[in-house]
Amino acid sequence: MKIGFLAVGGVRAIDPKLNELGLTLPGFVERNKVIASLPSLGLLTLAALTPADIDIEYLEVPDPAALKLLPGDFDLVAIASFTARIYDGYALADRYRAAGVKVVLGGLHVTVCPEEAMRHADSVVLGEGEPAWPRLIDDLRGDRLQPVYDVRNQSFDLADAPIPRYELLDPKRYNRITIQTQRGCPYRCEFCAASLLISPKYKLKPVSRVMAELRRIKTIWPQPFIELADDNTFVNRRHSKELLRAFRDEEVRWFTETDISLADDEELLRLLQPSGCVQVLIGLESPALPGLDGLEKRANWKARKLDDYMRAIDRIQSHGVTVNGCFVLGLDGTGPESFDAVWEFAQDSGLYEVQVTIATAFPGTPLYDRLHREGRILHERAWDLCTLFDVNFRPQQMTVAQLEQGFRGLAERLYSAEATRARRASFRRRSRSSPRPPA
Repeated sequence: MKIGFLAVGGVRAIDPKLNELGLTLPGFVERNKVIASLPSLGLLTLAALTPADIDIEYLEVPDPAALKLLPGDFDLVAIASFTARIYDGYALADRYRAAGVKVVLGGLHVTVCPEEAMRHADSVVLGEGEPAWPRLIDDLRGDRLQPVYDVRNQSFDLADAPIPRYELLDPKRYNRITIQTQRGCPYRCEFCAASLLISPKYKLKPVSRVMAELRRIKTIWPQPFIELADDNTFVNRRHSKELLRAFRDEEVRWFTETDISLADDEELLRLLQPSGCVQVLIGLESPALPGLDGLEKRANWKARKLDDYMRAIDRIQSHGVTVNGCFVLGLDGTGPESFDAVWEFAQDSGLYEVQVTIATAFPGTPLYDRLHREGRILHERAWDLCTLFDVNFRPQQMTVAQLEQGFRGLAERLYSAEATRARRASFRRRSRSSPRPPA
């Protein structure tokens, strides 16, 4: 028996003008190329849970439509894809099923749209894959594969997480490797389509398990660049500090995503650079209160932190770690003035990197549900617009055309060679003038 783990990855904007702009502004697409080149950690984890007597293969399929022949001689394929590429994933699944190969679909999109996915699969996994996969394999062996493996009410303990099968990857193909140190997030941002839709309970992976994964990676890539596949790495301070101390002697460079409260913990800040951290991406979302008010549904936390943005960015970067500030355009409460506001904030704050995206109504999120009720979703099930760079809803205080044009104009300003050089020069000047905190 042979199982293929197939990742349909990469996100391509639909807007042709945006794609044309991206070709002339490498900084605009740099981060997205990184994301597109990351392996599917979920599939590698399922591969690790597959019994040793079953042959397995991991494949990236960036463009299923370009395939003349289906790759591999498989008895079953497990296919994973982003929402924006899910129709490509379905098309690939349909071809395999037509060829007599069983297909399993899973992941975030499948979990929130199971009826849709079931039309293209022999079996779907809803929720976390780890508790479902061993039973699915047993059923496969017994020729009794079930149409649905619904484990949404089960919570997988990350202390039992296997080491992903990194050795299935071509070392020359990947310049960044992912490790997950936790799952979920205690905050509830309206637009968030992260792992809380798969695992509503926030949970941590023991540092000893994380280090076992890192050391396995280093047997393949001696000096790897690690991207932590977390929604918000530094939520649990005790766990974070233990993790950074463990990273300190591993001689790795790494990147992660977190929130602005990182700046509130001086001890944590002092540990960052010695641990190998080179950059943190922080979801700032908007530089103005109307865009933030009510965005975080549990305690309006984002809005309450706005006044601290400038100081927090300076404090983090003074410790030698760059901040990539992420802004979302098209949020309710914001209009055409928001494009200049983001530009001015980027100039004044000293941010080393800036990432801009368009507010996107992903299926399963509170934002999608609200906009659907309000009749503001532009096209039903137009998942290919969920790229973060295309508009899939009717904005509140501007037209679709204004949002598209304003976004392109802002990107052109932010990612010009001149603006990029200026941001990086500003960081270097501030770094030289900032007193270096004791380690």
